[in-house]
Amino acid sequence: MRVPFVVYGVLYVVIEMVGYQLELIGWPQITALDVASALADALLWIALVAAVLVALDVAADRWRRHLRGRQRKPAWVPGRRRPPWGDDPPITVPSWRPPMPALPSAATPPGPDDVPHVRLL
Repeated sequence: MRVPFVVYGVLYVVIEMVGYQLELIGWPQITALDVASALADALLWIALVAAVLVALDVAADRWRRHLRGRQRKPAWVPGRRRPPWGDDPPITVPSWRPPMPALPSAATPPGPDDVPHVRLL
């Protein structure tokens, strides 16, 4: 029963916004482009308001969950009980890949004896 009232309210606001913009232009000078522009502007405002309302709702929900989480007792407090992961050592897993072959060595850079001497005049 709430949804039809919201839809009716949104349509009413859109029609009022379109009518106001068309009234500013003047009824005798209205073209199809003016009507389309007024309708697009009104729907843009409705979409922006809806986006802000959804963002506020999501932020409020996250804030409520954050406050609820802070009120709960922690599952494990150091020093009081055994930690949930136990005292077992970590499990070691051997690698299934073969060892990588050694990379070839880089070529040796030319030394001073390998460079031909050029005599400049």
